Amino acid sequence: MSNFEDIRNIVFLEPECSFSEIAKDEFSRKYGLHCNSTALKTIKQIVDYVAQNAADTLGVLPIENTLDGTIREALDCLMKCQNPNIRIISEIVLPIEYCLLSKTTEFYSITGLIATPRLIAKCQEFINNELPRNLNLIETPTMLEAAYDLRNHNLTYASIGNKKIAENYMLNILKDNIHDDKNNLTRYILIGDIETKPTGKDHTAIAFRTNNTPGALLEILKVFLENNINLSYISSRPSKIDPNEYIFIVNFDGHIKSQNMLKIINDIKPKTSFLRYLGSYKVADIEG
Repeated sequence: MSNFEDIRNIVFLEPECSFSEIAKDEFSRKYGLHCNSTALKTIKQIVDYVAQNAADTLGVLPIENTLDGTIREALDCLMKCQNPNIRIISEIVLPIEYCLLSKTTEFYSITGLIATPRLIAKCQEFINNELPRNLNLIETPTMLEAAYDLRNHNLTYASIGNKKIAENYMLNILKDNIHDDKNNLTRYILIGDIETKPTGKDHTAIAFRTNNTPGALLEILKVFLENNINLSYISSRPSKIDPNEYIFIVNFDGHIKSQNMLKIINDIKPKTSFLRYLGSYKVADIEG
């Protein structure tokens, strides 16, 4: 088991300047971490890397988005992690905000826009209402390439990106929050082999497979009801072992070390054919 003082590396989803990197920066500030960071290609690579380097490594994963829902791959990889000590130890909720970036500081001089087709679609209201009607649009595959391409254009061109890109590429933010959906939030989790303490405002996550008998799930849910425990999230997916069996992932109020919580887990365990503790962590504050 590690402490935050032992951490030498944090892994997160590439590319450079992604919202996952912004989340990594937020976790680092939250826990006073001054360590290396490594960008990896997939969620599975992140979980596997943390599992193999648990003594000094943490991982950042996107877990849920208000527009797209739960990111199932993150939960599935965590549930199947070969190191049973790897668990969720913290969460943050990050606004997904896009800005108009440029080398110039003059918003009304902009006549061209370099952006990905996806971000052009996400910022249609701003583009239609606040940029010139004869705007010259240039499409690029990524936010980073859009920012990089600004170097090859004059000061009348701008790109769409996030604040991390503005910081790293020394670009001016001409307008922030230019995206149409102002309620686009992503929940990120920090995973590792660190034991958390109760704060009085915690969630606990578990995964389990029910016995293949009538009313098996109801019997488990009754344990939460009888102990007056609020369920904040429940989902199911095929177990991939038997097409008639399902894995359930449940988040509920409380910390594994809180009074009666271990008793509840022990009451549930005999009613399952598989049970895995995924972590106890303080509920993230949502700004705004």
